[in-house]
Formats: sequence, structure tokens, C-alpha cells
Amino acid sequence: MTTHKVGYFVGSLSQDSINRTLSKALVRLAPSHMELTEIPIGDLPLYNRDLDGSYPAAAQALKDAIAAVDGVLFVTPEYNRSIPGALKNAIDWASRPWGQNSFARKPSATIGTSPGAIGTAVGQQHLKSILSFCNSPQMNAIEAYIQFKPGVFGDDGSVSDEGTEDFLRTYMHEFNEFIARVLQVLPPDED
Repeated sequence: MTTHKVGYFVGSLSQDSINRTLSKALVRLAPSHMELTEIPIGDLPLYNRDLDGSYPAAAQALKDAIAAVDGVLFVTPEYNRSIPGALKNAIDWASRPWGQNSFARKPSATIGTSPGAIGTAVGQQHLKSILSFCNSPQMNAIEAYIQFKPGVFGDDGSVSDEGTEDFLRTYMHEFNEFIARVLQVLPPDED
């Protein structure tokens, strides 16, 4: 079985983010032939088109990290019915300069958790719109809007609710299968 390398973004910069906790559960529940690595976004300066000709080191590291993986997973909260500014900033850096979009043809999936009953649904829809423009093939089903409840996720990635654990395991399995299907149709460019 082919091993897929997946880079994941945590949309919140907070170390105590419930979405960071969710990401630990996703890493733990992913198929054994899926390697997940966080792609950090906290050190990026604000995107400025004037720097397109001479990318800052943090922005180039971001583009290199995306190039090194088979797919990207966005684990993000919802801020004001959208995505966090830090995540949008990272997407702007990765998709520029014009003609060097790191997300083009890169399989992606979105998931998030929040205390609210709709669990990041509106923010994810906004993110999917952005990723569509970036030409990233998206796993549109299974949708994953997780309502956070205290005690469901442990700091070690454990999940105390069996139904939630099964759902997240299935979600990661489906994402792995989605990556395989996309890469059959859109194989990565060879250098």
C-alpha cells in the first residue's frame, strides 16, 4: 500500500486551541500508511506582493513544505463566520507569486471543531471557496463539522466518545483514499 505524506495546517495560532487538540486525534487515528506533519504558520509575516520577487525564509519554507507532501489537511476554527487571518495569510503566501501556486492540483480536506452546534461549517465553506480558486481538488464528502464538548479529546490525541472516534477514523481513511484517487488522475509534476 502506498504511503501518503500529508501536511496539515492548524488554523489557530494558540497552543491551547481545541483545533490543535483535534489535530492530535486525527494524527492518532490516521491509517498507518499515512504520514502527517504539521505545517507551521505562526512565523509568517503579513503577505505583501512587494516581496514576491524575494520571498522571506518563512514563506519559502511554507511553499517547500507543501511541495513535499501528497495532500493537505486544514484543521481550523471559525472566526467571525470565516477562517482565521493567520490561515488566510498562509494561503496567500503559498499561492503566490502568480503562476507558482503551491495548492494547484494538491488534494485537500477541511475539518474543524467549535463549541457551537454548527462546528465551523460556515468557516469551512469560506475556506473551500478559497481552495477552489487555488485549484486544489477537495474532499467534499465526508463533511466534518465537529461540535467540541469538554473531555471528548485528550491532550494525547485520545477520543473518549466512541462514535466521534469512529467518525474521525473514517474521515482520515476517506481522505487517504481521496488522495490516492486524485494522484491517479493528476500525478505530481516530475522535476
